Amino acid sequence: MSGDHLIHSARLVDSGTVVEDGWVRFTGGTVAATGSGTSWRSEPAVADRVTDAAGAWLTPGFVDIHVHGGGGAAFDDGASQIAHGLDVHRRHGTTRAVISLITASVPELAARVRMVAELAAADPRILGSHLEGPFLDVGHKGAHDPSLLRAATRADIDTLLEAAGGTLRQITIAPEQPGGMDAVRAFSAAGVAVAVGHTDASYDQALAAFDAGATILTHAFNAMPGLHHRAPGPVAAAARTPGVALEIVNDGVHVHPEMVRIAFASAPGRMALVTDAMAAAGSGDGDYLLGSLEVEVRGGVARLAGGGSIAGSTLTLDDALRRAVVEVGIPVEEAVLAVTATPAAAVGRGGDLGRLRPGYVADAVLLDEGFAVRQVFVDGDPVR
Repeated sequence: MSGDHLIHSARLVDSGTVVEDGWVRFTGGTVAATGSGTSWRSEPAVADRVTDAAGAWLTPGFVDIHVHGGGGAAFDDGASQIAHGLDVHRRHGTTRAVISLITASVPELAARVRMVAELAAADPRILGSHLEGPFLDVGHKGAHDPSLLRAATRADIDTLLEAAGGTLRQITIAPEQPGGMDAVRAFSAAGVAVAVGHTDASYDQALAAFDAGATILTHAFNAMPGLHHRAPGPVAAAARTPGVALEIVNDGVHVHPEMVRIAFASAPGRMALVTDAMAAAGSGDGDYLLGSLEVEVRGGVARLAGGGSIAGSTLTLDDALRRAVVEVGIPVEEAVLAVTATPAAAVGRGGDLGRLRPGYVADAVLLDEGFAVRQVFVDGDPVR
């Protein structure tokens, strides 16, 4: 494949704007030019590699920074499972992803991030790894095995950073736990995007973590104290801190649509729609494993077999986008930003991913009027 393609007559949504009758030209796997109207006709020829979008939405490729699996495959289970899960999510518009790993022992996690590092070197779809644990609050454990949660130590931090070899993109930490703030500072200093999550942190404790270098809030509202008029909690702390991205799982189960609207209004340009998808995404109801815990998926909702806690989602990013626009009422340009440029920037890839601008990676998604995926482009070539 050449990585050369031209798409015209699209409703191009990029960088918080909508361009009617827009076009984009890809060359060598990067965006070469964009414009509107019929000016595309004067662009250098790309043979028959031309797509008439016929008024469809055209967005940058989606970037999911929090995803655990899909299509029956769990990312904790090895290279073939990761490849299969990524294939499933790509059909729904996700062209790049951070591989999220559920809590395990530190030696097991070190082996898994080392594996992801090797995969990332060969597969550009993989942006690196996200450790969602083990430095979490037991009281807000969600679907994490409480017996494996632990206080962060310098030895643990060094082990995980060394194993990842610079590919650890994100780590979720409860900063109020013993060793938590030291871990925030250490991982941040190493270039890892630190996320506050699965936490009992107060508003002030969360603010302190953001001041210490944390830059993401893991699945806002879930597994943390909620908004309260006398105890605003981590969500309010994240919303008031410039530069902090707020993840949100917009599946109609994790967060009420009105709370999603409030979050978008409170942190414009800083919302990152994520799937937090487990193996059942793109698969179906049934019984699954999330790490070491049994999960029952019924009616598309994943819950722990023991206790009933929400255990990730069965969401895909195209559905998250559709829900944001159709059900929540978020303007399409803001919703698209939340599945493209904002998550890319949150994990340090804002300079080459998530926008349809010259020099950026030529990933794109064509969606119909109802936001169903028509075509996906990766590195300039159609893949669906």
